[in-house]
Amino acid sequence: MIRWQPTLPQHYTRMSDAELTEAIAQRRAQLGDKLVILGHHYQQDDVIRFADFTGDSFKLSQLAAEQVRQSGAPYVIFLGVHFMAESADILTPEDTAVILPDLGAGCSMADMADYEQAVTAWEQMHELLEDRGFNGRIIPICYMNSSAAIKAFCAEHGGAVCTSSNCHAIFKWALEGGTQQRAEGEQIKILFLPDQHLGRNTAAAMGYDIEQDMCVYNPRDTDPALIGGCSEQQIERSTFILWRGHCSVHMLFRPEHVDQVRSAWPDATIIVHPECDHAVVKKADMSASTEGIIKALESAPQASRWAIGTEVHLVDRLARAAAERGVTARILSDCQCLCTTMYRIDMPHLLYVLDRLIEGEVVNQIRVDPQVRYWALEAMNRMLAHTGQPPAATPEPAGV
Repeated sequence: MIRWQPTLPQHYTRMSDAELTEAIAQRRAQLGDKLVILGHHYQQDDVIRFADFTGDSFKLSQLAAEQVRQSGAPYVIFLGVHFMAESADILTPEDTAVILPDLGAGCSMADMADYEQAVTAWEQMHELLEDRGFNGRIIPICYMNSSAAIKAFCAEHGGAVCTSSNCHAIFKWALEGGTQQRAEGEQIKILFLPDQHLGRNTAAAMGYDIEQDMCVYNPRDTDPALIGGCSEQQIERSTFILWRGHCSVHMLFRPEHVDQVRSAWPDATIIVHPECDHAVVKKADMSASTEGIIKALESAPQASRWAIGTEVHLVDRLARAAAERGVTARILSDCQCLCTTMYRIDMPHLLYVLDRLIEGEVVNQIRVDPQVRYWALEAMNRMLAHTGQPPAATPEPAGV
């Protein structure tokens, strides 16, 4: 989804890095405890240094909610992308203004599934399965890297949200019946949005066959003889119906990159994110979420060598920190594996929104519709409850 960001006044783009750095620090000091700045792991170094907290998207949103409730800060700036700012808006109090410095900072993966497409897929699959006498349910599960509307869709239809670290647990929850106990003889199918690779890698690790137990639904395939590019037989036999989406960063890693590292560094441990292609995950030594990758590097033994398959800014920071402990780390491939939409968040845009706050104006605020907010939060709460974490407060939905 393309979101329009107004062009910045020229004086912001003409400032030197030193001038921007000084000005941002001054504005940040002026705002004090009225502001919380969140920085995602994939953010570039010259911006993330201004963050009060760093982490992955959901962890940051939880931290923001906690910090806002403690300090009463009315403003949160998210140095990330659109769906992350939506999550922060959902989890923080309703009177908190969540700001995205550049409205054009979206997520190509999240944009690969929209609400209307999900509704169409849902209706197509149910029409087919009802005609085939299907005795069971489809439970929709979405990755955290999805829009608030998709999160809400999943909750409204008995599903939940997951992260890359708890996807296995949420799949197990769904296959056991999800929000209601699985009846005897009842079949359960999972519709997983929007990243086919996380879904495939997780289901494969659970013992499911990637050919027989899974199919890929393509919302852009309009062949009338198929359902989202899938045959009727594929839909009927598959336990996992995977949405045809992917991360543009992690898709750049290829199996040959693993082979090249093994040739150059035979003793290296190769760790990749589960958003990578299944062929890459199979060849790697380990697959882990962003937080899992960070923990693995932090606990790596001295003199060990690592190749990491994830976003380059994070890898560079991990490699610098590892070198101080006598650990060698590098990115799995020398290709430019950076999140280009995250890269839109830069110092000029950060200074621009800070200046507006100093002047008493909130710009680039991300607001989730109250009804969508309610159901998206319910999707998150189901995940939290199943993984042993306390739920967030649930607001009353509009019109209910």
